[in-house]
Amino acid sequence: MKQPGKKYRETVKTYDRAKLYDAVEATQIVKRNAKAKFDETIEIHVRLGVDPKKSDQNVRGTVQLPHGTGQTVRVIAFAKGDKAKEAQAAGADEVGDQDLIDKVKGGFTEFDVAVATPDMMPAIGKELGRVLAQKMPNPKSGTVSANIGGAIKEIKAGKVEYRLDKTGIVHTIVGKASFAETQLAENVATLLDAIVRAKPSASKGTYLKSITLASTMGPGVKLDPLRVKVTSAAS
Repeated sequence: MKQPGKKYRETVKTYDRAKLYDAVEATQIVKRNAKAKFDETIEIHVRLGVDPKKSDQNVRGTVQLPHGTGQTVRVIAFAKGDKAKEAQAAGADEVGDQDLIDKVKGGFTEFDVAVATPDMMPAIGKELGRVLAQKMPNPKSGTVSANIGGAIKEIKAGKVEYRLDKTGIVHTIVGKASFAETQLAENVATLLDAIVRAKPSASKGTYLKSITLASTMGPGVKLDPLRVKVTSAAS
């Protein structure tokens, strides 16, 4: 197994990797250790005490981060008529109906999020189900909406989706290393609060098992799940 580089090894010596930090302390450490020559993305990884194989323990939703993600999100919109005009006015990067379906089916992949009006979903599901996969518009993530203009504006402004993977972990982003520490901490708190509120009723025992914050190239910093739960319960 390849050993971490010298810079990485030196970085992990600057803090206690076994300690559980609060959100403010963790963001301070992660920002300090984001030393790449580009603006690193700050990622969060949350292990949940649920069974991802059981449908009644699925965790999925969206949340508007107060300070956005710092990323430029490329959005395509499946819509027609007045709704297509609404999508264009809201800032969608590509808008269309059957022509856009054909373009994506032909190999177009230069987008991050796909949104659609409800009337477009039968055609999208039939022709792009396997092509779009996890990017398939979904009402639960707010990407299927009659108010397509509003959905696009929210996504562009920093709305993120969180969803459980098959190993029981939620992975998503909470900002950039260039963000102020308070901005990152507030984004982290908002996301974790949403995940806590989305706890399935079928989930028993410890829900937030572990939380790790890291920059693109930096080591992970552990957050204290107990302090997160106390904060969220009080809010």
